[in-house]
Amino acid sequence: MPSQDVKLRSYSPKDREACLAIFDANCPEFFAPNERFDYAEFLDSNPAEYEVCLSEDKIIGAFGLAGKNPKFKSICWILISPDSQGLGIGSIFMNRAINLSQQANLEHIKIAASHLSAPFFAKYGAIGDIEIKDGWGPDMHRIDMELHLSSKKP
Repeated sequence: MPSQDVKLRSYSPKDREACLAIFDANCPEFFAPNERFDYAEFLDSNPAEYEVCLSEDKIIGAFGLAGKNPKFKSICWILISPDSQGLGIGSIFMNRAINLSQQANLEHIKIAASHLSAPFFAKYGAIGDIEIKDGWGPDMHRIDMELHLSSKKP
């Protein structure tokens, strides 16, 4: 499935179970089991800036930008179905996050990654500044990162 066969749309409460299923499919490899409750609460808040990614009308991923600070937003809950990983969906998410942030004249994007996902964000120029051992749960270390937008092309 080439990445151009996907579309993004705003999250809707009807997407909750599909998003939780993708979370579960990525647990415990990319998310600590204890994070599921937080993710479900996040989805239940009907987040305005959260988007789902669809291929053939099936949700295969989700991500969003959140925050009200005039200088930055944070990437929140970026996840991709294991069957769709490696197909460029993460690049679509990152390019969209960068474009939306530039349109809003933000200076940077904050990313709270795990030690497993940090190398992906580093490919886009994100720099880790704080590492918290077991920050997401046992053996799931948190790395706080920033992606500065001044060097990115609009």
